[in-house]
Amino acid sequence: MKRQISHRIPILILALSPFVMVALAVCSVFYGSKSISLSTIWDAFVRFDPNHIDHQIVIHSRLPRAIGALLVGAFLAISGALMQGVTRNYLASPSILGVSDGSAFTITLCMIFMPNASSMEMILMSLVGSALGVAFVYGIASVIPGGLSPVKLAIFGTIVGTFLSSVSMALSTYFQISQDISFWYNARLHQVNPEHVKLAIPFAIVGILLAMLVASKISVMALGEEVARGLGQRTKVVRGIATISVIILTGISVALVGKIGFVGLMIPHITRFLVGMDYRWVVPCAGVIGAMFLSFSDIISRFLNMPFETPIGVVTALFGVPFFLYLIRTRGGGKHA
Repeated sequence: MKRQISHRIPILILALSPFVMVALAVCSVFYGSKSISLSTIWDAFVRFDPNHIDHQIVIHSRLPRAIGALLVGAFLAISGALMQGVTRNYLASPSILGVSDGSAFTITLCMIFMPNASSMEMILMSLVGSALGVAFVYGIASVIPGGLSPVKLAIFGTIVGTFLSSVSMALSTYFQISQDISFWYNARLHQVNPEHVKLAIPFAIVGILLAMLVASKISVMALGEEVARGLGQRTKVVRGIATISVIILTGISVALVGKIGFVGLMIPHITRFLVGMDYRWVVPCAGVIGAMFLSFSDIISRFLNMPFETPIGVVTALFGVPFFLYLIRTRGGGKHA
């Protein structure tokens, strides 16, 4: 029997999250390899001096980094929640099922064959790559008996992701762009491009609106395919809309900061534990919890090996790998719902 969860919990999460996110953003702007006083940070916002190096660091480096961490954490968490909901696969996430690798792959091709591509073209190529990753993984899984089971799907996703990343690395080495492409495989939040952030916002709005549009329908799909159809659910349409949302949100995440693993895997499970199986609450709560988690992880990454920064992917893996093994051990090959 599923435990009953009060609506007060998701309302509390959504009500408190803006204050927590603002606090995390302030900490993100304040802490870094270079010590900058609070008064200098305040001056950078109210009396920006382009000739002041600390003002430049605050406005053009730390602020975009803080915003980028919050946005990407939200996007990946929502993507993971949608993927797990429509497939009823507890291991589904953008990083495990090859979606992120597809984005990074097409960005590699873009940098090789379109070296002067604009920011918008880079984002669009990343979206195409997300769709490519989804098509590869589910195409392979659908023609193999039992291929859509959680563990097998995760294995296929890992194989496709490894293949795409290997081809990307080989191409980047051959065309001598290894240094440039390393950004998208090492997730360097400190190099977030403010221009990319501005261009990504309209796409993000569309992706989130699509996610909220199908949220209630995903709750019905969690009851099972036959039950959902019996209740009049157009399951293919719901899956299609959810997939488009995942492609958009994952694609712009990779375009902004590169590949980041485990956020889309962990956060939806934690969210469902806190707020229950109603995706009208799961989707927005996963978004804010994911935003807070990635921002917190980014701050932690600055302290693990001071004065050097630890890659954000290492920090998320410290949480994600044990969580992944826990899911495998406790869930086996079954569905999550």
